[in-house]
Amino acid sequence: MRIGLPDVTALERGVSLLGSGGGGDTVTAAALLREQLTTQPGAVLTPVSDLPADALVVPVGVMGATPVFSEKLPVGNEIRAAVRAIEHWTRASIDALVSIEVGGLNGIMPLVAALDLELPLVDADLCGRALPRLDQFSVAAAGNGLAPAALASSGQTLVIAEASSVEVERTARSVLSSAGGWAALALAPIPARELPECAIVGTVGAALALGERALAIGECPEGDALAAATGGRVLGLGRVVEVSRRPGPGEHGRAGFGRGSATVRDHRTGSLLRLEMENEYLLAMHDGDPVASTPDLLAVLDRRTCVPIPCDTIRAGADVAVLQLPAPGFWTDPRRLPLLAPRAFGIDCDPILLEGTR
Repeated sequence: MRIGLPDVTALERGVSLLGSGGGGDTVTAAALLREQLTTQPGAVLTPVSDLPADALVVPVGVMGATPVFSEKLPVGNEIRAAVRAIEHWTRASIDALVSIEVGGLNGIMPLVAALDLELPLVDADLCGRALPRLDQFSVAAAGNGLAPAALASSGQTLVIAEASSVEVERTARSVLSSAGGWAALALAPIPARELPECAIVGTVGAALALGERALAIGECPEGDALAAATGGRVLGLGRVVEVSRRPGPGEHGRAGFGRGSATVRDHRTGSLLRLEMENEYLLAMHDGDPVASTPDLLAVLDRRTCVPIPCDTIRAGADVAVLQLPAPGFWTDPRRLPLLAPRAFGIDCDPILLEGTR
């Protein structure tokens, strides 16, 4: 399968929905992909099952303060530099790329890198959505390491040769402030035969299909149409009446991710739907009672355009629809559910998933 220029709009909508309010600026990433595709026939998207068992696949993407991505634009060789550093360090020849997360801009930037490096992109990722930390990736959840990991930005490349997943996350975050806020990331190569156990398979194609269905319903759809198109359920339709933000809990003397909440007054019932958020929307409460949570995806859409509204841009006065979308089965497995449940983010609540996905 090739992803061509006509597919970019649907892919952008799909990965935005899978961002669950996070994942970074898809508009800039989509513009970069369109620029690449004007001179190339399309990016090759390869199913995991089509890869030789011993093919080496490198996870790639962008990490950091992704809103800065639209201000400090990429030169264009950052992911390539990170991949070359991994090749040099491991003395391995890379056969394909895979996205670190399908939600947000990392659902698009690996395609840009695949075109640049003339490599196929595997139809899979390491999150099945957007996630804030490297040590939450599926490879870490499966017990595999992230190192060696390479970060590339502003003409510099750093390799973290040996470290646990938590240490890779911590070290990478400490580098980002001096790298201008974001950096390209490449992780340790994964043999293709291991991907079904340590990655979420089929997510790029699924994001494209989700985006196509979401675009097909047009503007100002009814709640039932939204639910049918996305495979989720509508939690609320109404106006944002309050948004509050606060510093998140820190660790080891460093500030944590920002926290906040957004409250929506449902125009049908007058009830209040409150969303707790960090980098992504994490928990929804209906008049104080929890009704949906991570690892399911919570998406806030503009009621007229159906464009997803990220956590960092939601504002009082917006007319919105709030959706709950099902999490990948990888994360609802009882062995892994606690890794993305609300308590993993410091919220004292059991996970509340869509019926049929527990």
